[in-house]
Amino acid sequence: MAAPDNRRRSSVPWVAMYHSVNDCTEDPYRITVTPERLDKQLTWLRRRGLHGVSMARLLAARAEGRGHDLVGLTFDDGYADFLTEALPVLRRHRCTATLFVLPGRLGGDNAWDPLGPRKPLLTADGIRRAADEGVEIGSHGLTHVDLTKADDLTLKKETVDSRAALSALLGTEIDGFCYPYGTIDRRAMDAVREAGYGYGCAIDPGELNGLHALPRVHIGQDDNTLRLFLKYRLHGLRRRPVEGLR
Repeated sequence: MAAPDNRRRSSVPWVAMYHSVNDCTEDPYRITVTPERLDKQLTWLRRRGLHGVSMARLLAARAEGRGHDLVGLTFDDGYADFLTEALPVLRRHRCTATLFVLPGRLGGDNAWDPLGPRKPLLTADGIRRAADEGVEIGSHGLTHVDLTKADDLTLKKETVDSRAALSALLGTEIDGFCYPYGTIDRRAMDAVREAGYGYGCAIDPGELNGLHALPRVHIGQDDNTLRLFLKYRLHGLRRRPVEGLR
């Protein structure tokens, strides 16, 4: 029989949170990893018998009580470098991923980061290309607004309107949502659920639990094999089992 801490750890899906994949010389928010670092991190997963997949695949497997060797790979903001830098590395490792995009900023940049540097975001065509490559597309809101500080009208636009825009863009239902800045409260979670999303990704959901308050682990350029091991081991010990998953 597995030790209690192993049972607990296995009941908390490990979801890695990435952003941009590119040169990280100028990276004040620590949101960038180089393609070389991403390659090493995915190699580490494979050597531990783990495989990176989209949130849709991970959650479907865990709902059936299987897929404990799967790790969710998520990329926030929809940077244009996902196609040119991240996707080739994912292909080499036969991994899939979920890309959370901002339909209200198509072809724009990360204007919400005051310190820069400015990073271009995917266009509508770029998002379609990612979807055609088997990448799950989810919403990151409409324009990258902290939902815990949004008024009622803005909250509805960021959840309902972003899902409708992406559904129209791709001709398919959008199941996943990612809370901008990772911030979440009960009101934001309820809005995401009511907008029709099947799940929502945060960072640290605190006392909130369930498919609409999934915890994730930030992965950055400094995460070598030792740091990855520690993050992987501690994640399941620090987080409560997710209600609705086995």
